[in-house]
Amino acid sequence: MAAVRVQSIAMGGIEAIPSQFIRANHERPALNAPSAKIPLIDMSKLDASPDLLQQTVAEIGSAAQEWGIFQVVNHGVSDDLIRRLQTVGKEFFDLPQEEKETYANNAEEGNLEGYGTKLAQNIEGKLGWTDYYFHLLWPPSRRNFNTWPRRPSSYREVCEEYGGEIVDVVDKLLSALSINLGLQECSLKEAIGGENMEMEMKINYYPPCPQPDLALGVVPHTDMSALTLLVSNQVPGLQVHKDSNWVAVDYVPNAIIVHIGDTLQILSNGKYKNVFHRSVVSKDKVRMSWPVFCNPPGNKVLAPMKESLDDHSPALFAAKTFADYRRCKINKVDK
Repeated sequence: MAAVRVQSIAMGGIEAIPSQFIRANHERPALNAPSAKIPLIDMSKLDASPDLLQQTVAEIGSAAQEWGIFQVVNHGVSDDLIRRLQTVGKEFFDLPQEEKETYANNAEEGNLEGYGTKLAQNIEGKLGWTDYYFHLLWPPSRRNFNTWPRRPSSYREVCEEYGGEIVDVVDKLLSALSINLGLQECSLKEAIGGENMEMEMKINYYPPCPQPDLALGVVPHTDMSALTLLVSNQVPGLQVHKDSNWVAVDYVPNAIIVHIGDTLQILSNGKYKNVFHRSVVSKDKVRMSWPVFCNPPGNKVLAPMKESLDDHSPALFAAKTFADYRRCKINKVDK
């Protein structure tokens, strides 16, 4: 039996959401959360004069330490490519439901690639107000095109092009973050797996919700990735936890939002901060986002880099493979 999709529920003309989507009082979102001045960084300055390079590296490092999130512009990914990525994603979710179901994944058995609806990991078993599509984007040798949509026909071409562009952005950011720690430019990328680094893309689809004050699109969490690079449509919804308050991330046209994830926090021994964030939903608009998660391969051992340790900064994290770390976090165990 096919899972009940949130998009189908929303299209049914309901006036109240089913009980499995209603969050406990302490989880319910503040839809009027104040906007925050998330650091906005011009990446073109990384290719400018030595002074501007040094200044921009410092800005990226400061944002990673103080916020765990920032936005980048002039990143090298064309506005047209971002628009085409958003178009093919929307066209997939506009397909007939029975066609989308042919791509359904089997998340319960660990097969996440494909079309799905996420069950939030909490003891009440509440559902998030979202459907998604998920697949490996990088490296090219690992792509399984059987898990990619065949319609729209341009989906594969657009996502392959986007993968090639976004990996260049990741390389520049990891280089800057390495330099800021006093490391060689290649240090963080090598620690994440070098050319074996993986990128997974997810399309989040948040349909209109008649009671957005009772639901969440995605529950508060940190990403397991080293970096997450995200673009979205113009509908707001991303919130981050800063100074004990939830604040809204403003939409900046054609900017890429960069999240620091658990992997980078571990490698930097806590110098870089993984950002605690969530998604809220809209009463009358579809929100969509396209996060790309940059991960080590499963067999890569994660531990604080030796350069980040000294007598005053002992290791804060135990060494374990990324696969073991992921398993522990998903199952909410400490070992």
